[in-house]
Amino acid sequence: MRLSAPRIAPLSDAELSDDQREALKPFGARILNIFRTLAHAPKALTRFNEWGGYILSRRNDLPPREREIVILRTGFLCKSGYEWTQHVAIGKREGLTDDEIARIKKGADAGWSAADVALIKASDELHADQFITDATWKALGGHFTQKQCMDVVFTAAQYTQVSMFLNTFGVQLDAGLTLDPDLKA
Repeated sequence: MRLSAPRIAPLSDAELSDDQREALKPFGARILNIFRTLAHAPKALTRFNEWGGYILSRRNDLPPREREIVILRTGFLCKSGYEWTQHVAIGKREGLTDDEIARIKKGADAGWSAADVALIKASDELHADQFITDATWKALGGHFTQKQCMDVVFTAAQYTQVSMFLNTFGVQLDAGLTLDPDLKA
């Protein structure tokens, strides 16, 4: 975690305005700290949730396991402890093993399939230069459709943005979660 305390505190139920309550409705009864924090800007939260909903839905053509590789690699590169912690659990639900999650931190040379190497390299290049090189784009295209390649970029971009929010606003882990020691400040 970049900060040990929030810069913008998550809103409690008692603090919510009607607009904030409305913006938080889609999240159900258990509202995570990220959403309670973003509720300070309810219109932005509503739009953010629409795009995030695309990224995490079946409309994103990347298979869920592959999507989670991109999300976790991006979150790790952005040093976003909150993002990493949330998506480790999601990644496991989508078929990633503990070993694969540990290797995501190590990068493309950590014993991956060619398709997974392409995903990790694309994530690394987008993080470093906001651009995927021709060689990596060609490698992605050897394993994924054009739409899936677009969704790699959309997914990495979304989770770069999410990591920026989380890191800068100081969103703290939700109760019961433990920070990966590799992401301590």
